[in-house]
Amino acid sequence: MKEILFVILDDFAEWEATPLSAAINQTDGFCVKTVSITKKPVKSIGGFTVIPDYTLSECIDKEFYGLVLISGKSWRTDEAKQVAPIVDKALLRNVIIAGICDASVFLGTMGLLNEIEHTSNTLEDIQNYIGKKYSGAKYYKNQQVVRSQNIITANGTASLEFAKEVLLGLNIMPSQEVEQWYRFYKLGYYEAMKG
Repeated sequence: MKEILFVILDDFAEWEATPLSAAINQTDGFCVKTVSITKKPVKSIGGFTVIPDYTLSECIDKEFYGLVLISGKSWRTDEAKQVAPIVDKALLRNVIIAGICDASVFLGTMGLLNEIEHTSNTLEDIQNYIGKKYSGAKYYKNQQVVRSQNIITANGTASLEFAKEVLLGLNIMPSQEVEQWYRFYKLGYYEAMKG
């Protein structure tokens, strides 16, 4: 099974993960594994408790097919800095790296958004939080989601759009299936069935 790693920290936004994780886990040959700083239970903003499959340190030498950073209230803490080595590993392996909401800001703190098109919650937020380390303002797009090379960024209201772009980036199912999946959940059962 090809593993897609989902990094979750305390107070993670579970609604940003579930559309994507469900689609991946239902695709033959692929599975989702959760990763955190330790294997202690991680609680979501909505009250779900998850026991991570792996610690960050266990993943440094692991094979993985994609890396998804799920947002929440911990990406602007010192604790989040411990995620940087696995992002660096993903860069070296040339796999998809996806960050939604504050996790996209975290990618910006690593300098990954300085020379590629990207999005987040707002340009002003990235500029204010990252400061002089961020020089990618001319590449910022006021869009729900942006895929540039192997990096996917999205704002916090774009869980379905984020999932769609990650599925397309991972190339784990035909693009037509991804589009049908997206229409079904975006438009609802009856509208999507109209064609």
